[in-house]
Amino acid sequence: MAEKRWPLTDNAQYAILRFAKYKGPEIGRIEAHNERTKEKYASNPDIDLSRSKYNFHIIEPTDKYRKMSEALIKRYNCPRVRSDSVRIVETLITASPEFFEGKSEKEIRAFFQHAVDFLKDELGEDRLISAVVHMDEKTPHMHVSFVPITKDGRLSAKDIVGNRKSLTAWQDRYWQHMVSKYPELERGESASKTGREHIPPRVFKQAANLNKQAKAILELLSDTNALNARRNAAELDRLLRKFFPEMGRFLTKTKQYDQAIRSLKAENADLKQNLKEADSGEMQRRMAEARLKSDYIELERTLQKIPPEIVFRYSGKSITGKENAIDES
Repeated sequence: MAEKRWPLTDNAQYAILRFAKYKGPEIGRIEAHNERTKEKYASNPDIDLSRSKYNFHIIEPTDKYRKMSEALIKRYNCPRVRSDSVRIVETLITASPEFFEGKSEKEIRAFFQHAVDFLKDELGEDRLISAVVHMDEKTPHMHVSFVPITKDGRLSAKDIVGNRKSLTAWQDRYWQHMVSKYPELERGESASKTGREHIPPRVFKQAANLNKQAKAILELLSDTNALNARRNAAELDRLLRKFFPEMGRFLTKTKQYDQAIRSLKAENADLKQNLKEADSGEMQRRMAEARLKSDYIELERTLQKIPPEIVFRYSGKSITGKENAIDES
């Protein structure tokens, strides 16, 4: 059987590496996402479960993430381990979508294996507990989970991942490793140069999902009349009871990215004015990112259309209040 190949393009291609730190119950949640142990993923509409059979491991975990991390911490006899210490660091590894176009599944596997080799050299092979590649979303990507134990046997995500300057050095070393085998890859600008914190794609996927829910609520509100009021009221109550708790969690999560989101909104407006000039790979990439962020902005607008008395009834506070506003400007 011939291997599936993607269509070719000639856009710029970037090597991408990101870190996220986890401790406590959240470790189980990222494990469920990475290992695809849930039946449904309502917060991530990009997952196509019919394609999950094409996902594969470079490193397959032998037990639960938390149990493996505790065993490794015990093996190294790490000193001063606190209950709130970071026990798992997750590394997201991927490349621009254009990089994977035209590549067979065998070639994609080789790419991710090469990336894992880099992490083995940097961290120590035994620190890596899982490396799983997701082929069931829009762009192939890999989640590598490791226990942040230093070379001298301490549990310290801070020392391993470091500050913004250290992250830039990580990006430099990663790109140098990858470009040795994939010279077409470019080194993207780091957050220290752009002055903008990386916003995980899942934040914008959640915005898109919430947007759909909010629009369904508005449609019910506008369609309600004397004949269908009872039926619509029950459905509306169901939607609102689901929507506002999810919206509250989303607002809490996005507080840390407030400045980055504001800069993206300004960038979106500027990019739209320069759409006709979008003939370079870099501009095309920025335009694609801008479209992704537009769901967040659209969610803001949709929320303003929900009557404030309904918002207050189901959330106990005003969505536009200063405490939990999406945008105060």
